[in-house]
Amino acid sequence: MNRVLVTGSAGFIGFHVSQRLLQLGYQVLGIDNLNSFYNEGLKDARLAILRQHGDFRFAQGDISDLAWVQRVFREEEFGPVVHLAAQAGVRYSLENPHLYVQSNIVGFVNLLEEAYKKRVPHFVFASSSSVYGANKKVPFSEKDNVDHPVSLYAATKKSDELMAHAYAHLYDLPLSGLRFFTVYGPWGRPDMALFKFSKSIIEGKPIDVYNHGKMLRDFTFVDDVVEGVVRTMAMPPAKSPEAAGSDEVAAPYKIYNIGNNQPVELTRLIQVLEEKIGKKAVINSMPMQPGDVPTTYADIDELSRVTGYRPYTPIEVGVSRFVDWYRQYYKV
Repeated sequence: MNRVLVTGSAGFIGFHVSQRLLQLGYQVLGIDNLNSFYNEGLKDARLAILRQHGDFRFAQGDISDLAWVQRVFREEEFGPVVHLAAQAGVRYSLENPHLYVQSNIVGFVNLLEEAYKKRVPHFVFASSSSVYGANKKVPFSEKDNVDHPVSLYAATKKSDELMAHAYAHLYDLPLSGLRFFTVYGPWGRPDMALFKFSKSIIEGKPIDVYNHGKMLRDFTFVDDVVEGVVRTMAMPPAKSPEAAGSDEVAAPYKIYNIGNNQPVELTRLIQVLEEKIGKKAVINSMPMQPGDVPTTYADIDELSRVTGYRPYTPIEVGVSRFVDWYRQYYKV
């Protein structure tokens, strides 16, 4: 069917994915609870852009509300599900753990249960590079052990992957999990480093730089992530033949890293921002924060092998496009 259910459609990645699907000729049913985790005006503005398209329809509701999710799956017709709704942010999970359990675990199970009953052809869901914890082997591979999360947010995403595998095995529901690596770009979340750094540098305010800037991040431009999501959606996994005769269970289930495969030190990100904005940053050097990890670095060979795509946008190009959007949107 040519209609896709996109959860979190007013969110950063959900907005971009919805926009791309509409451009490709799909119809999109977007759902979002429009919570107040960050400035609601930004979500409203994203939604207003999507609503300009005749093939977009929006329903507001919370995926942790089982009765509401059941009604959506019963009353609406769609094919694939692209599940991007989640309570995001490592540090906020230390302050409000119950919110993460409700959205990322309860909400996820609600969707899985209704998806298998409806027999959706493919369920694509957002995981996170945070599941790798403090993994010291780089680049991070989908085959690496991820049993030691260092934040509750990471633990909920690891839980999602496990539950997805169970549903794939039990009900032959095709599921693909995407481990996103530090996604950034226009319309990004205000709680993310690039957004906060840009705002503070422009306003001449100090920026908090954790671990004294000695952190490596595999910054991935949002357009690259969207391309990976859309290509993955079009290629549902089959039962793995190589699982026969091994400890692996043959289930239509696949996990991919989506990263830039080019880690950048935080100090370099700040330097690129300074050059683009034309002002020096006032740096408040801070220690490592609980739940943070020193390095993220994606092995993307499997994504490339299956979909034929490799993210490629360099940090200089991506940051420039973000700052241009920020200045235009906030009129600075």
